[in-house]
Amino acid sequence: MSGDDPRMIRIAAALIDDGAGRLLLVRKAGTEWFMQAGGKIEDGESPVSALRRELGEEIGLVLAEGDMHHLGSYSTPAANEPGHTVEAEIFHVRSRHDPAMQSGIEEAVRVDHGAAIALPLAPLTRDHILPLFRAL
Repeated sequence: MSGDDPRMIRIAAALIDDGAGRLLLVRKAGTEWFMQAGGKIEDGESPVSALRRELGEEIGLVLAEGDMHHLGSYSTPAANEPGHTVEAEIFHVRSRHDPAMQSGIEEAVRVDHGAAIALPLAPLTRDHILPLFRAL
């Protein structure tokens, strides 16, 4: 769902931490940027429904609505679509789930904050997710 501006991409994404100081990051096939699991919100879909669908499709994680806590809405340049802006609904999920990479995910890593900043990160991850992660 992009509203009136075709350059705006609405997504729902999860800051997934394992409770031991590590963050789950994924890299989509054919890209270089690490980011959160999640994806586009389809027309008529709520952010929570979109996130539940995307987490199942991308990493095999099945969650109930109560397993997610909304952290806020953030806007940033899109990592993989030049000239586009991502408007993201970010949710916190605490899970030790071992990701089963599916649906275009090429790599998944669990990293602490120091290791995360050394990776090539999507702008949303670098500018918003990492500060949120440090604050948890």
